[in-house]
Amino acid sequence: MTEVTREEGLDLLGRMILIRRFEEKAARQRAQGLIPGFLHPYIGQEAVATGVCAALGPDDVLTSTHRGHGHMIARGADPARMYAELFGRTAGYNKGKGGSLHMIDVELGFLGANGIVGGGIPLATGAALQFKRRGSDALAVTFFGDGASNEGAFHESLNLAGLWNLPVLYVCENNLYGEFTRQDKHQAITDIADRATSYGMTGVVVDGNDVEAVAAVTAEAAARARAGEGPTLIEAKTYRHRGHFEGDMAKYRPKDEVAHWMGRDPIDLLAAKLVAELGATEDDVASVRDDVDKRLDEAIAWAAEQDHPSPEDALDHVYVDSHEGAALR
Repeated sequence: MTEVTREEGLDLLGRMILIRRFEEKAARQRAQGLIPGFLHPYIGQEAVATGVCAALGPDDVLTSTHRGHGHMIARGADPARMYAELFGRTAGYNKGKGGSLHMIDVELGFLGANGIVGGGIPLATGAALQFKRRGSDALAVTFFGDGASNEGAFHESLNLAGLWNLPVLYVCENNLYGEFTRQDKHQAITDIADRATSYGMTGVVVDGNDVEAVAAVTAEAAARARAGEGPTLIEAKTYRHRGHFEGDMAKYRPKDEVAHWMGRDPIDLLAAKLVAELGATEDDVASVRDDVDKRLDEAIAWAAEQDHPSPEDALDHVYVDSHEGAALR
């Protein structure tokens, strides 16, 4: 991917701000009692989802994590329907039954957030196998964290993908913490991308707070996969600004470490480059922020007016009929 133009840069900035403000407003709605359950904010990691999805085609698919709102928005999801899902309303993507951890939209190629650590990795591997069997030009992408790279599902999936030369990109969002445990306390390596060698695939480390760099690395990996050159393990080094979940004060993180990464905010980095190098103005940036806020405020208002499911709906979409017509229990 060549260096972005002013217009492309503003578009990327808008997507990252949309993710950031979606999460900030969702946290506020949860505090007010509109959202039940946990939220795992994607705040700080916006450049990864935005950069990866900017390099994908319409037929590609992706799997996500417990921290999946950013991936879904970057793929093009409607924030209003996402809020409706978080609010438990029938107009949500999964009729209010999936919530934050299980949101899905197959039409977008978004095969779902996942509450199981590493749970999306074999799903994307299976999708890539199907693409190869069908002779499709599409590829699969899976997002996961540094902690998930210790799971058996990670190693088994990469072993098969390397063996079968599958069109799949493994994107590790290394935010330095597996839940509450720092990477150097659960791994003997610094670069998770080094693990790619064991499975006969390319491993790449990228600055996960540089959206252009992420997009470029993803575009190169996607081109290799589509050319039949197999999978890539991309390690995007980034940082979550908040705790593991909304309400986690994250006191286990050193203050100087937090300050360092806050100084490398991916949104601020791109906004500064747009103004300094790409011909944008401060007013352009402010306008993008204002447009996002207006869109999300309208989305929240719409979602809050939608219907709750009725008790009679509880078993809908739980059972399916087999090919013989008998309900599967």
